[in-house]
Amino acid sequence: MFFGLGKKQGDNSASNNPDEQNNPAASHITADANSFSMQPQMPQGPSEQPKHLIFDANVSNFENTVIRQSMERIVIVQFWTPRCGPCKQLMPILEQEVNAAGGKILMAKVNLDENQELGMALRIQSVPTVYAFFQGQPINGFQGAKSPAEVKAFVQELVTAINNAQPDALDIDEALKQAAEFLSNKQLMEAQQLYTAILQQDQTNAKAFAGIVRTFIAAGQVQQAEQVLANAPEEMKKTSAYEEAQVAIELAKEQPSSPLSSLQQAVDKNPDDLDALFELACAEYTQGMVEDAIDHLLAIIRKNREWKENKAKDKLLKFFEALGPSDPHTMAGRRKLSTLLFS
Repeated sequence: MFFGLGKKQGDNSASNNPDEQNNPAASHITADANSFSMQPQMPQGPSEQPKHLIFDANVSNFENTVIRQSMERIVIVQFWTPRCGPCKQLMPILEQEVNAAGGKILMAKVNLDENQELGMALRIQSVPTVYAFFQGQPINGFQGAKSPAEVKAFVQELVTAINNAQPDALDIDEALKQAAEFLSNKQLMEAQQLYTAILQQDQTNAKAFAGIVRTFIAAGQVQQAEQVLANAPEEMKKTSAYEEAQVAIELAKEQPSSPLSSLQQAVDKNPDDLDALFELACAEYTQGMVEDAIDHLLAIIRKNREWKENKAKDKLLKFFEALGPSDPHTMAGRRKLSTLLFS
């Protein structure tokens, strides 16, 4: 499944892809940027659904938020009470490890003072008590306070369990590199499909989210890219990948000072005209001629390292930020820049 490069903006027609229509796990990613969402999803039902990795659960929504969700991912449930000091110490430690698990694990918090029926049904004897549910059943757990190291080991054991249960899961680091190569080579559909697959496996992956934004930019659909970025989850807006995607949109919206051909003629006429060379590089970048744009900014730095208070270097770093650290153009350009600056 992919986001729909090539669709006309505003086209909200239903997908004809049967995988999209029949796969509930894929329903959180859509081709319509206006409705783009990456919140954890589960089979549809009348009860309340969680909107984040960490959420409160109660008697009325436990079936949907914990049991149904656990059919696809592990759900850690901490049973606590407001009067329990160790509960309050344990909770932020668990939350930190759940957030670090890359979306593979959810966490529900159940206040036993308000949900005594759940405590009796699950035979909770004391607090804090922690259960890990998978495929509708508790598979691990503990009682009492634990050190940060013990909690980390507990969560890592659960991550290993979910990985073993999904042997065909993507190697996300390798998938991100491959997607970046696709994007660099203008294989936009392939890049978008791979970024989407990563998001389906790890809904919190900000690098894949930023990659989706870049595919829209590369396709000339800047407005769609802005809409996707505007609908990013709040947690993702705090990441460097989100900021890089913002820079990419800003650069995509820049307008060349003159037609590309005119700028090229000015540089051909006077290769030492660094202003013209700078404008040519900016125009080339907006036209997708990334390698040429980087080489021309490097040429300015080679001629005058501190030209106009490092204007060329600053713009080059903006290009790298917009392209992303794993883009082949970024990696090659950074090596060339280091050679220039430290030779």
